[in-house]
Amino acid sequence: MLRLTGRRARADSPVAQEALLDWRASYRMRKLLFFAAAAALAGCGTAERTGLTAADARAMIASYIPANVGDRDGWATDIYTPMAVLKIPVTPDNICAIVAITEQESGFRADPSIPNLPAIAWAEIERQREKLGVPKLALDAALSVKSTNGRTYRERIDSARTERELSEAFEDLIGRVPMGRTFFGDRNPVRTGGPMQVSVTYARAHANDKPYPYPVLGTIRDEVFTRRGGMYFGVAHLLDYPAPYDRYLYRYADYNAGHYSSRNAAFQAALAMVSGEKLTLDGDLVVPRTTNPGDTENAARSIAAKVGLDNAQVRQDLEAGSGRDFENTRLYRRVFELADARNGKPVARAVVPSIELQSPKFTRRLTTQWFAERVVQRHRQCLARGKKSQSGSDPFFAEKGVRPLL
Repeated sequence: MLRLTGRRARADSPVAQEALLDWRASYRMRKLLFFAAAAALAGCGTAERTGLTAADARAMIASYIPANVGDRDGWATDIYTPMAVLKIPVTPDNICAIVAITEQESGFRADPSIPNLPAIAWAEIERQREKLGVPKLALDAALSVKSTNGRTYRERIDSARTERELSEAFEDLIGRVPMGRTFFGDRNPVRTGGPMQVSVTYARAHANDKPYPYPVLGTIRDEVFTRRGGMYFGVAHLLDYPAPYDRYLYRYADYNAGHYSSRNAAFQAALAMVSGEKLTLDGDLVVPRTTNPGDTENAARSIAAKVGLDNAQVRQDLEAGSGRDFENTRLYRRVFELADARNGKPVARAVVPSIELQSPKFTRRLTTQWFAERVVQRHRQCLARGKKSQSGSDPFFAEKGVRPLL
């Protein structure tokens, strides 16, 4: 979803470096070489692990895509490629997880149109102008400059119907007009895009960590707004990280709120039980961009002696909350040990975060709980749509000793 203002459930939180550089020059060659290797996907990768040829896997994926979607075979290919490259098993549940998110976020539109998009953009521009104290006349003059396509920036913003069109207008403005750089720096306010509405920041970080399997003609931001790139990074954000969950519900919550948010919310619930402090179960363990302790850190400090840590060690452990390693910290283990003992049985290790979604596009109150449960419904509909002979257990979860419950 477009994030011009407000906070949509920490979707950028797994990676906080908004200014990661788009990979060009030498790294582009690396990706081109990787693309050549990816062309040999037929007969290898995840399809082989599940006893399917690449063609069979694509056909299987297509059978789960809604019948009213145009170019189902093309969509199936753009779903299969990231699954193969990232070694995500091609199973009914994994396919339906991807399909459900795509349905929820865009209705299988590569570059979905957004109602009232120009009004949303102008509201953000005005908010930024007031924040920076830029005179309105100066901004109006900058927006009246003709852009690279011959139209003024004001005209391009007024006519934008999709996030891609708006993003391209802002990128042009930032790159060519001094006022644009003063106004936005290198932070294009359109921060998500594509059919799975994935974060541009996340896409840049993932491409930094793992080679992107397609040639990049422009930037990673540009790729996010294509069907192939949007699906690749969306599939990665949904399934390309090890999570200790026994239900897809929590992955869907994480997709909305940030990786490991459901695990972190469960930790906050356990910490509240042990410390006696009332905590918001939002999955945010530390206050970003400051060393000042928040409520969760203060609660952890209050039991620091009980768990055998000092305040500095508490902070260090909490800062591991954006990754899997948090589960190996002393703070995580001891808090759950104490909570289990107090509860008389194991407490939940995953909880859907309590977060209200904020976006100028919303006309009613929405939460991460609503988002996750809505996607679960779509997941079930997808499974019902697929061939009965293809249903069954999911080895992606079986390998970890958990059941793929919705």
